Amino acid sequence: MQLGMVGLGRMGSFMVQRLLRDEHECVVYDANKQNIDELIALGAKGSSSLQDFVSKLARPRAIWLMLPAAITDNVIQELLPLLSTGDVIIDGGNSHYHDDIRRGADLISKGIHYVDVGTSGGVFGLDRGYCLMIGGEKSIVESLYPLFATLAPGAGSTQQSPNRVAATSVVSTAEQGFLHCGTHGAGHFVKMVHNGIEYGLMAAYAEGLNILQNANIGAGTHEIDAETAPLSHPEHYQYGLNLPEIAEVWRRGSVITSWLLDLTADALHADPGLAKYAGRVSDSGEGRWTIMAAIDESVPTPVLSAALYGRFASRDNDEFANKVLSAMRAGFGGHVEKTNS
Repeated sequence: MQLGMVGLGRMGSFMVQRLLRDEHECVVYDANKQNIDELIALGAKGSSSLQDFVSKLARPRAIWLMLPAAITDNVIQELLPLLSTGDVIIDGGNSHYHDDIRRGADLISKGIHYVDVGTSGGVFGLDRGYCLMIGGEKSIVESLYPLFATLAPGAGSTQQSPNRVAATSVVSTAEQGFLHCGTHGAGHFVKMVHNGIEYGLMAAYAEGLNILQNANIGAGTHEIDAETAPLSHPEHYQYGLNLPEIAEVWRRGSVITSWLLDLTADALHADPGLAKYAGRVSDSGEGRWTIMAAIDESVPTPVLSAALYGRFASRDNDEFANKVLSAMRAGFGGHVEKTNS
């Protein structure tokens, strides 16, 4: 099947490479010519502009955008005058699902179909495949199944859930690693919540490993003053634990095994102190949107909310609040702020 891909960063490039391996025809465009040339060398058809890109696609065209959410609307507007009735625009980036609902309605009024695809798999997707959560018109999504089937991991060695009952009248592609979740926006809504959960999982691993990292606190010396809570039982915290090996043993048979744990263990083996990281954790929006949806639905999400706020704190966005706390303690009790040294 033919696909046009706009946006050839790591995700977009690897997705094209995976499609080429399965003998799909790919026409590619990116603002960076080097990204185009690298894929031409692998068998893709390059293009020098969006107009050139569209001209190389057979109608009805299928165009996949793998772009930052902030520029997706602009690129769609550039593409629109070049498209024909029946063409399909697919957004595989991390757009807000509200934008998908708006785009879907607007594009249908112009004769263009729209599909939103929440894409999970990161830089390992080239070999592992991508989990795809899809929103849009059922018939249009089904027409793209050959592309989704190639990009997705397939059933592989993952066994079917023991209690899963597949009704004979319903054919689901979930076992293959892609799923039509619903109408416009459903794909990115599911991916949004997926990423919110990811925040919570990551925070849980990070906090647990931090407790283990500090399990030797009883072996050190401690100041005794009015500003320091005493360590009642130093003998309880005398462990010099090997975090890389603990993460490694958790990977085998433990109830908290996961790909995130695999990645964590590998990072700890490479550098147990994680010295190359400053610990300033970014958030690209999906965690925020998940919390907003939870508020609209009146659904409590204390873990996911705390994980998001933890990311804000990692970037020193709590610095002024902490200064206010110190000022209040100094005011009501004459407490002198202690330094970390």
